[in-house]
Amino acid sequence: MDKRTLDKLAIWLRRKHPGTVVKLRDFWIQYVLPVFGIVPISATLHVKVIRKDGRVEDLGIVSTHAVTDAFVAALVDTLKSSVASFSLFKYHDTGEGVGAEDATDTALGSPCGEARDTGTQIEGATANIYKTVATHTYAGPFTITEHGVFNDPTAGALMDRSVFTGIVVASGDKIETTYQLTCTAGG
Repeated sequence: MDKRTLDKLAIWLRRKHPGTVVKLRDFWIQYVLPVFGIVPISATLHVKVIRKDGRVEDLGIVSTHAVTDAFVAALVDTLKSSVASFSLFKYHDTGEGVGAEDATDTALGSPCGEARDTGTQIEGATANIYKTVATHTYAGPFTITEHGVFNDPTAGALMDRSVFTGIVVASGDKIETTYQLTCTAGG
């Protein structure tokens, strides 16, 4: 089953069973692929919308997938060098692009054009999870459909791009994005 089919199934199940976060792709990545000796680096994106009137809409995990080729190349380059540059992958950006995610992505499809936010950087629930969280306040109306984590506040390498169902925001609304990268050991 391909990513687009799994995403559609997850959206359908989320609509039919509100309040339940469906992690079909997480299940696939965590339990099925290891049976075949494939232990990938995977990522999830969790989104909360904070309306300017104070209402909070927790959308849960909106995307689960693998990282970009550019990030894997940066990982290998960093391991070969004496300079660790992973701490720079903390800049969050959002946009309105609708093209499918691809490992060859190097940028967002259509960034909203507002400044990137610097995310906090912490360990996730376990020691093998990198977690960065950022909140962006929008200056205008947008339909946000994509998110990316970069290693530079204005340009730089794209670690990961997530595409999801559009989130309509008005001026003053905020979106909190929680990006988690899981590196599975023992493969």
